[in-house]
Amino acid sequence: MGQKKLIRFEEINRFENVFQHSIEMKGKWHEYFKNNHPIILELACGKGEYSVGMGRLFPEKNFIGIDIKGNRIWRGAKTALDEQLYNVAFLRAEIDKVNEYFTINEVAEIWITFPDPQLRLSKAKKRLTHPKFLRLYQQILQPGGLIHLKTDSPDLYNFTKTVIELYNLEVLVDYDHLYQNQNLSQELYIKTHYESLDIAQSNRIHYLQFKINNELPLELDIKLKTLINEQSSTQ
Repeated sequence: MGQKKLIRFEEINRFENVFQHSIEMKGKWHEYFKNNHPIILELACGKGEYSVGMGRLFPEKNFIGIDIKGNRIWRGAKTALDEQLYNVAFLRAEIDKVNEYFTINEVAEIWITFPDPQLRLSKAKKRLTHPKFLRLYQQILQPGGLIHLKTDSPDLYNFTKTVIELYNLEVLVDYDHLYQNQNLSQELYIKTHYESLDIAQSNRIHYLQFKINNELPLELDIKLKTLINEQSSTQ
């Protein structure tokens, strides 16, 4: 590990706004923020641009960026500390254990911003909008809680739409080409480091806002696997 990373890991150990695998915070996040404002998660937050950006825009809400990479979290956490954004915190943890860190109805919204699209079909279950993950989110979201996906990957965007349709979830907003739309809400203009890279080279950003308003039957997962295999074979 490089010296710079070692220094950052040492620093986040002292940052008051960074929690590392802190399962004892489950059900106690409002105590940390010292208010009862809505709690919004940014999953796979990377450098935390969205958590910090939304923290600036919405002081009446609390934001928690979650990522397993402490070196990345350091950037967002330091910015939040420097700017005295007391409504922004970070959790170093695995996304597939998110329900171990939050209790029932503790979370108002979830943002998934430019995650790894896991393009190989064998990795489909690692996509953060796979039903495997949606079931975890459903355990911690309040009734009517929102999920936002912002991605430059057409594959992840279309996969998520397939999931939404198959499991009969409620779509509130669907932008195939986000920035072609007028009068977007201000948080949609926040850009992450990964958005600027345009890794997918699609020259467009996709955005979905939806609710998990139904059960997610396990038996449908087999049908989902068949559907995405069929879609892949026709591309």
